[in-house]
Amino acid sequence: MNWRNTVLSDDEEIDEKIPKLTKIEKLIHQPARLRIMSYLYIVNKADMVFLKNQTGLTWGNLSSHMSKLEDKGLVKIEKKFKNKKPLTILQLTNQGKNAFESYRKKMTHMLGDLN
Repeated sequence: MNWRNTVLSDDEEIDEKIPKLTKIEKLIHQPARLRIMSYLYIVNKADMVFLKNQTGLTWGNLSSHMSKLEDKGLVKIEKKFKNKKPLTILQLTNQGKNAFESYRKKMTHMLGDLN
């Protein structure tokens, strides 16, 4: 539906006409975390160096955002050594995959009606 020509008033059921922006997952919607989640959704697993290079984030910013995603159970962080060098592997959890798919569907639905 083309919303540009629709006049809405407070007494109408707006929820039925336009999805609420407040229903969008703010943890994922933040631009840096959205980039991280998008890459992990596509590749499944990645190391920190790959994500740093792909997202353009600093080490500190990447680490901070990864911790927030891990705290909510969306990302699993595995630290190990490879050839005596530290290696940090990141992976979306099942909860993270489901949350990203839900976010993507909501955004597609919301933005799909904006023509």
